[in-house]
Amino acid sequence: MKTGSSPDHAKQAVRTQIWDALTSANAVHDTSVHGRIPNFKGAQAAAARLATLPEWQRAAIVKAVPDKAQLPVRARALEEGKTVYMAVPKLASAKPFYLLDPATLPVPPVEAASSRTASTIAPTVDVGSLRPLDLIVLGSVAVNRDGARIGKGAGYSDIEFALLTEAGLVTPRTLVVTTVHRVQVTGIPIPTTQHDVGVDLIVTPDETIACPNPHRPTGIDWSALTAEQIAAIPSLAARYPA
Repeated sequence: MKTGSSPDHAKQAVRTQIWDALTSANAVHDTSVHGRIPNFKGAQAAAARLATLPEWQRAAIVKAVPDKAQLPVRARALEEGKTVYMAVPKLASAKPFYLLDPATLPVPPVEAASSRTASTIAPTVDVGSLRPLDLIVLGSVAVNRDGARIGKGAGYSDIEFALLTEAGLVTPRTLVVTTVHRVQVTGIPIPTTQHDVGVDLIVTPDETIACPNPHRPTGIDWSALTAEQIAAIPSLAARYPA
């Protein structure tokens, strides 16, 4: 997304505060958490808590981010027979999603769920080949109890969501979830823009938080994208209005 505006500076200030708080709390596995989706301690417990929810148990088709913090969620989904879609890095392929089909995995689910392994074993598919999504799992740097969230700033989760919404794959019944450390659930105001995706549920190792009326983009906000971003993502370039 375009950078340099006041909301972008405000978001970066929130990121920095949360990254510092996580570091002070010794709450992450990475040597440095700055610039990353935090690989937080307790991710396995958060995935286990998510798996107890009826919404998870009903879900058959899951779209999940490739971040390390959500590896336990992807692995559990595959172990439970759910189909998982995961984005190709930077959406830089005409077929921008890996398809992880639990019925055809050549390796155990916990291995297949690794982004590095998925890139070697999983076929890639285009947006038109995806099935409607029951549940979307996002990584976050920070999130508040209203469902506003921010990632590390690249904007790919928002672009994916917009693409999938325009394709009819995200419906009002699609649940949007993020798994995070409790330190990442903040009372700091999180500035949002039209293209930002909110979450329906926040799941920490110790708590499940339902968010009221989170914002959902209805499609691609072309005004928030640069020409370079559009050109770098084939699925966007193919849809760019002439």
